[in-house]
Amino acid sequence: MNMKKAFEIIEDRYSGITIQNSSIEHSPLEFEEALVALLENVENKKLLWIKLSIENAEFIPLLTKQGFVFHHCDENSLMLVKKLITEPTMPTAKNHTLGVGVVVLDGKKLLTIKDRVYQTYKLPGGYIDDRENISKAAKREVFEETGIKVEFDSIISLGHFTPAQFGESNLYVVCLAKPLSWEITIQDTDEIEDAKWIDVDEYLEREDVLPYNKELVKTALKTKQGFIKNDELELQVRVNTEYELFF
Repeated sequence: MNMKKAFEIIEDRYSGITIQNSSIEHSPLEFEEALVALLENVENKKLLWIKLSIENAEFIPLLTKQGFVFHHCDENSLMLVKKLITEPTMPTAKNHTLGVGVVVLDGKKLLTIKDRVYQTYKLPGGYIDDRENISKAAKREVFEETGIKVEFDSIISLGHFTPAQFGESNLYVVCLAKPLSWEITIQDTDEIEDAKWIDVDEYLEREDVLPYNKELVKTALKTKQGFIKNDELELQVRVNTEYELFF
């Protein structure tokens, strides 16, 4: 059997190969035969990767039978990998969530929200969506939770918490933003109970505000310039990759 006819494969710079999921159009028997043929013919490689769509979940037992293990997944696909040598260097599986918080100041007024889980006023924010940039996430979260449109200013803090949800690490990026509107109209009423502008001094004196949130606000007040997003630099970081750079 010609393995390149059975599966389309691509090679990477790290001595690994990946089975293209577009070429996985087999019955379970044909899939297993093609997989065995590939394993018998592959040489001088360290890792073999395959990404299965949820529609091809029936192939998972056939892969684990050949020594594949789970690496990472999302709601529609699962990436599996087989080590072809004893101790290959391989990327860590997805092991953290990303969140964004936003300090929005209008003079001495601070934009705050109260959700239905934690009954205290805090900064607007939430999880960064898959393939979403930080600045877009910041603007989206503020609008969803308060109806306020903002202009992204800078990154003023980075927090790393572990363990967090699902026992994974959480990276929490805190941004400074300027309001472009002022009338509060909560969009996400299922999650957000209240949103309001609070005097900064009052907020810092409230006993029901978490010390962490107070420190973030204090940092925003004394920070003249955080990490600014540079939209003018044209750096080829990676091919076909959208990116944001902060300096």
